[in-house]
Amino acid sequence: MFEKIDLMTAIITPFDEHEQIDYEALKKLTEYLLSTGSQGFVIGGTTGETPTLSDDEKIELYQKFAQIVHGRVPIVAGAGSNNTAQTMKFIDQIAQISGIDLVLVVVPYYNKPNQRGMIAHFETIAQNSALPIMIYNIPGRTGVLMEKETVVKLAKNPNILGIKQCNTLEDLEYIVEHTDDNFAVYSGEDTQALFAKVIGANGVISVASHIYGNEMTEMYRALEEGHYQIAGNIQRQLTPKMNALFMYPSPSPVKAALNYLGFDVGGCRLPILPLNKIEQEKLYKILDL
Repeated sequence: MFEKIDLMTAIITPFDEHEQIDYEALKKLTEYLLSTGSQGFVIGGTTGETPTLSDDEKIELYQKFAQIVHGRVPIVAGAGSNNTAQTMKFIDQIAQISGIDLVLVVVPYYNKPNQRGMIAHFETIAQNSALPIMIYNIPGRTGVLMEKETVVKLAKNPNILGIKQCNTLEDLEYIVEHTDDNFAVYSGEDTQALFAKVIGANGVISVASHIYGNEMTEMYRALEEGHYQIAGNIQRQLTPKMNALFMYPSPSPVKAALNYLGFDVGGCRLPILPLNKIEQEKLYKILDL
């Protein structure tokens, strides 16, 4: 499924002035992202503000997003929680939606299981899931790291097809080296986008592609064609901008940038605040908007 897919977007959830999901804005943004190089989407991830969406809202969001995409690219839908049984029940609901290809299951947060607990969590879900799974390893948000050896062990499960890995390049290298080619490995760190491909990962699940999809697509094309200096130059130019998209609590910066560009995606739900005027000016200067 992911053999030729290197750039996936972890898409934001647009809100209207009443903080309800704005599906017209979502459709407009989706078409733009497809036109600027996005080859797949994660819907309902961290960038999609799923901690503030109810299960009913998420199911409706996934249904309507699948209709918007209409089978053109793969869709990975966020399903994970720190409750194994609840995660399985929610995946059962997602599995009824035509057009969802995988579910993204985060390493359990807050209750901080050890490695044995993580293995049991993911293997239990995989055994009972009607959809294949992508692991989401993001210790900066979960408070606990899935060790690289644990990832490799779980990669042997036939219903666990890949990982979104947000940690060091060294761990990413280890995972690429010790898993089969059919296990999809994506960095969740935009600043690792080029390096991930160079070391053999599939690519990146990106936030910056909301704004810089054309540039990231050009970078990957240059790499594939052997123009390494061009690819490296693009990554160097993008890195400070990618970092700026996380200089305030995400996804406030990327939503501010999209609003500036005319996509009218609204603000964030509490406890994430929209950027104030000073923060916006600082962000726009770095992004060259």
